[in-house]
Amino acid sequence: MNDSPKHDELPLPDYDHIPLGTLPTRITALDEEGVNTLLAYEREHGNRLPVTQVLEQRIEALRNGAEPTGSVAQDLPEVTRHQTGSPVSPATSGPPVNPPSQGDPSNPAQPR
Repeated sequence: MNDSPKHDELPLPDYDHIPLGTLPTRITALDEEGVNTLLAYEREHGNRLPVTQVLEQRIEALRNGAEPTGSVAQDLPEVTRHQTGSPVSPATSGPPVNPPSQGDPSNPAQPR
């Protein structure tokens, strides 16, 4: 039986989209149970070594007397939820590029 928490049961919103570099500061508000929930989810779904290491280190710190601090951020400013820039279409894409199978190496479109 799968005991892993569901995505909507996680103590951090949009956990899957949190960049690794900000994860340590994102989990400081969580208690040991919250971090353990994330660790169980991570092991079942992504099992990314750097992420599990961050979570395990935080659990160890909490067991050694660290206290949860701050609050859980409800938004992720480093993750954009909408598309920016111009959409790609045949009208906006560049010219086709042919692989250099023959011809002058400095001009792959010209045959030898």
